[in-house]
Amino acid sequence: MSVQGDGTRLRALVYGDVDLNIIDGSAIWAQSMTQGLAAAGCDVTLLLKAPVTTDRLVAPLLDTEHVTVRRPYEERLLADLGPRGLTPDQAVSLMTRLDTERRYDLVVVRGSRLAGVAAQAEQLTGRLWTYLTDVPQNVAEMTSTAASELTDIAVASRYLLCQTEELRGFLEAFIPAACGKSVLFPPVVVTPEGVAGEGTPHTPLKLVYTGKFAQRWNTLEMTELPAALAARGVAAELHMIGDKVHRDSAEWARRMTRALESTPDVVWHGGKPRAEALRLSAACDVGLSWRDPEMDASLELSTKVLELGALGLPVVLNRTPMHEELLGADYPLYAGQDLDSVADTLTLAAEPDIYREAAERCRRASERFSLERAAARLREYLTAACPSAPSGTDPERPLKVVIAGHDLKFFTRLADFLMSLPGLDVRLDEWESLRAHDQYRSKELAAWADVVICEWCGPNALFYSQNKRPGQRLVVRLHRFELYAEWPRKLDIDKVDAVICVSPYYASLTRELAGWPADKVIVLPNWVDDAQLDRPKLPGAEFTLGMIGIAPSRKRLDRGLDVLAELRRRDPRYTLAVKSKQPWDYWWIWNRPEEREYYERTYRRIQRSDLLADGVVFDGFGPDVPAWLRRVGFMLSTSDDESFHLAPAECAASGGVPAVLAWPGADTIYSARWLHEDTAAMADAIHTIVTEGRFDAARRAAQAEINGNYALRRVCDMWADLIVHGKVPEPLDLRGAVSA
Repeated sequence: MSVQGDGTRLRALVYGDVDLNIIDGSAIWAQSMTQGLAAAGCDVTLLLKAPVTTDRLVAPLLDTEHVTVRRPYEERLLADLGPRGLTPDQAVSLMTRLDTERRYDLVVVRGSRLAGVAAQAEQLTGRLWTYLTDVPQNVAEMTSTAASELTDIAVASRYLLCQTEELRGFLEAFIPAACGKSVLFPPVVVTPEGVAGEGTPHTPLKLVYTGKFAQRWNTLEMTELPAALAARGVAAELHMIGDKVHRDSAEWARRMTRALESTPDVVWHGGKPRAEALRLSAACDVGLSWRDPEMDASLELSTKVLELGALGLPVVLNRTPMHEELLGADYPLYAGQDLDSVADTLTLAAEPDIYREAAERCRRASERFSLERAAARLREYLTAACPSAPSGTDPERPLKVVIAGHDLKFFTRLADFLMSLPGLDVRLDEWESLRAHDQYRSKELAAWADVVICEWCGPNALFYSQNKRPGQRLVVRLHRFELYAEWPRKLDIDKVDAVICVSPYYASLTRELAGWPADKVIVLPNWVDDAQLDRPKLPGAEFTLGMIGIAPSRKRLDRGLDVLAELRRRDPRYTLAVKSKQPWDYWWIWNRPEEREYYERTYRRIQRSDLLADGVVFDGFGPDVPAWLRRVGFMLSTSDDESFHLAPAECAASGGVPAVLAWPGADTIYSARWLHEDTAAMADAIHTIVTEGRFDAARRAAQAEINGNYALRRVCDMWADLIVHGKVPEPLDLRGAVSA
């Protein structure tokens, strides 16, 4: 259950720019989202857009515990309400008013225009959970204006709820601000208890369509199916449920209405309460979700397909990669593009064996979208977004914490976590550069804070050590960059309570080079965002090697090419995907003759090698690493040295396998099963795992190890224990690992 530290339930406000008087996927979303949040442990307020003219979707919510329905028209919450429901501006105005009266922990919104307005409401920033559907879903539609609007929405949101993995990956590729915030929330399927199909087709064969009537949904063409089937010797009737006829074309709308009213063997039931619509569907045999081919590129999944599957009905639908992932490439009822091919497919559905196989596929697929699974998913998101106060803290008198540094990119997720804790009051002191900062603000914060965290052991650490108050605690995180610089030698270690390194090896090296007391230097590892990284691998991922970051030359791209060349001698399917800035993007690298010569030599090798020329792909630098890792099976770490090297750990958390050369300290971060003495041994290990069919076992082992040691929440809790209680984490023990 999602509760706060004092035992009260979290409070959620839900508003969709949808009319709950009309049964369609968006209206069902509002109902199921409300039910899902209530089941996840929230007190939910659903704000309606339009006056209630039929309560077929609202009525079930009125009887749901912990759900309150607010009706702006009936309650006269605004004076100037129009006939078409709340405008986005009116909706956001009401949401902020309700939030002022009773602050919500999260505000869930649906509709891109609405979300754009909500993103400008500073009061709601950081608490918006924005459900994205009516957004650009291809490159042509993602204009600069659309990208700018989506960026604003992403920045203001705590989560971006995406219906499918495909939509999440697409958004992250174009909207950097969406990375780390995009999470899955697939359609939710709730069917009335005891309502199900009979399991065998009737004579005549009963087809069913529910939802809106629109051109690209092929609903007019569907009305011709009974006649087409009759011509093939199959008696059939079509049941159509819904009352929303799209009027983009007045002529088409007239034809659609006439077809519904007067076509032989077509039964139009009109709009029905959702439960009644499902009961009518269950009395039929085959569901229809045949659409125009231009919709095949949609990144959304039809709720109707899942509902019909949950009832035990097979569904005729277009063959798309998303549907193949859902039902299998060999599902027998994929539709063709024209009426005749669909009629041919339906004749197959009349055969009992094919019918039972298709129905079982659809039923199994729908099980993944139950209300129980949605509630479990929401509980995970609520736990991450609204953590409880750490023990020993008082939200009424929070511990005052300052995070200071010139570059917080490696600390962002930790800072987000600390700022979300009720028992902490966290403020940032972001320096303009290593040395430039607002001295007055820094001094104010130094006088205010109970705990100061300096990210980087640079001038910021010197400043806060010199301005440390009695009783105040100072924690400094040191990276490889500063270890060989001047600042550690100038730091008064007596003023520092703890120096944090990310690996045991660098902690030992820091004690040796700086001469600091051993107990002052502790290890808090880097984190991997296991929840974001855990995404299904794409087919063939076991043949893709990865490297993230290849500059400067000590990252040793040449060794990665050695591994690739050896593997391609054995199997040309192996490729290397490199996600990185190029060396010439870093002036301090490209201006060094030895660095430039190294990369010119290495890139010439790729161009001139028959083994490598078509086996290396360079991808742009960016934060969309989780989506990129879907195609990567093995992450190479071939550097001369590293302080931690996060990329192999991220790959493991994504369901891949680390492949690490034994650089100094690697054995204190990764267990021996992932370490290799040279590139030949690395290539042998990779090829053996693939050819012996052990890729799935190896990646499961890697994921379990990395998540057990470096999962984001685990590392965040370590930081909270250190900040609140001064507790130092136990060192990792990797000696028990065995070969994969």
